[in-house]
Amino acid sequence: MVREGIILGHKVSKRGLEVDRANVEVIEKQPPPVSVKGVRSFLGHAGFYRRFIEDFSKISSPICRLLEKEVKFLFDDACIKAFEGLKKRLVTAQIIIAPDWNLPFEWMCDPSDNAVGVVLGQRREKVFHSIYYSSKMLDATQINYTVTEKELLAVVYAFDKFRSYLVGTHVIVYTDHAAIRYLFSKKDAKPRLDNHNHFVEYVQIRESFPDEQLFTIPAAEVPWYADIVNLIVSGVYLPKATSQQRKKLYHDSRFYIWDEPYLFKQGTDQLVRRYIPQTEVNQVLESYHSSPYGGHFQDAHAFARSCNRYQRTGNISKRHEMPLTNILEVEIFDDWGIDFMGPFPPSFGNKYILLAVDYVSKWVEAVPLPTNDAKVVVNFVRKNIFARFGTSRAMISDGSAHLCNSLLKNLLAKYGVKHKVSTTYHPQTCGQVEISNREVKQILEKTVNTQRKDWEMKLDNALWAYRTAYKTPIGASLYN
Repeated sequence: MVREGIILGHKVSKRGLEVDRANVEVIEKQPPPVSVKGVRSFLGHAGFYRRFIEDFSKISSPICRLLEKEVKFLFDDACIKAFEGLKKRLVTAQIIIAPDWNLPFEWMCDPSDNAVGVVLGQRREKVFHSIYYSSKMLDATQINYTVTEKELLAVVYAFDKFRSYLVGTHVIVYTDHAAIRYLFSKKDAKPRLDNHNHFVEYVQIRESFPDEQLFTIPAAEVPWYADIVNLIVSGVYLPKATSQQRKKLYHDSRFYIWDEPYLFKQGTDQLVRRYIPQTEVNQVLESYHSSPYGGHFQDAHAFARSCNRYQRTGNISKRHEMPLTNILEVEIFDDWGIDFMGPFPPSFGNKYILLAVDYVSKWVEAVPLPTNDAKVVVNFVRKNIFARFGTSRAMISDGSAHLCNSLLKNLLAKYGVKHKVSTTYHPQTCGQVEISNREVKQILEKTVNTQRKDWEMKLDNALWAYRTAYKTPIGASLYN
């Protein structure tokens, strides 16, 4: 995949991968460190080539202890021996070969008192060649393991470290035979050593391997779009498909994009959407309906019919499915409708919700409030509407006293905003804000607890759900 030469500090040749001698010579001439900073610098340089050094953690353990907290810095004889040993190993580091996936892999485990080391390799012409050296220090608990436990810990560590090499391949493991044989004769071994389900009378090991079908997919889990993916990836059509079916499948596949493991499609609205298998449908419906930011119950009719909370608060009717009647607007954020909701059960000192909606974009702003007087209305209009979206042309509300007063009248007159008031018994004048009130309240009903005193905490999630819901008049959600 790469040409011969120096790549990221390693030398690539026909023989394999080896250390860059120029970098190694710098480390070889380096004197012993005299501070913690020098220790970190040396271990950082040497650690770059740790995959070339057998038992790197075991050799460097005396130096690594100097990095522990509340340890006095003392570069003693053990540290000097480890320092010189690492430099020597770097100079004489072996050449690492590239794996051959047609040959079986072999690894050898070597645990010690305070570290475990493994080496992965392959035999070519009966000669073992190294692919990867790896090691790690044992923590305070693992140091107290018995010999058998450490042997098995090394095996588990190697499986985890070399998993990308070993999945689906033939592997030969070399470890201490005497220590492993100990498990067959000790009937009261610890649970982490001896799982009784893996043994028959503590003598015979089960020959069945649960992951033998690792790369197979059960028929029930095959996604509905498997035929499209097969055609995109490998050009393979459905077996026994007619010529007409092949033409249709070829035509449809042009609009799909395969980015493993996901399938995307570009729709007529130029939006790219991810397609999901049948097994994920209920998870998506539950997320859109029952999660804290849910509320798209129009898109989850079948799922909602089985929802306990939903059944307690009513069902979807034809009224929900009818498109809204549009009114004539000029530009976005020109006309705002405003209204109070409440009083509700007290929630963190708040009893009311003041809500405003833009008649063009259907964008909703709402805040929880302890009162519903004129002052809070003026502050809301000035800070949440004018300061964020600019001065509107008209403000629509009903004729209640907290929305028709001298404070709000003076504010609107100052900015040249016309105040439209709905007549008595004709709330359809501000119908958009009434609809928004109803929808936000219904979302809150489905998310609050039984006491309904946590609605203030749920209001932001309810607004998010309503803002991201599909709006029929504009043909999209607000975030699209």
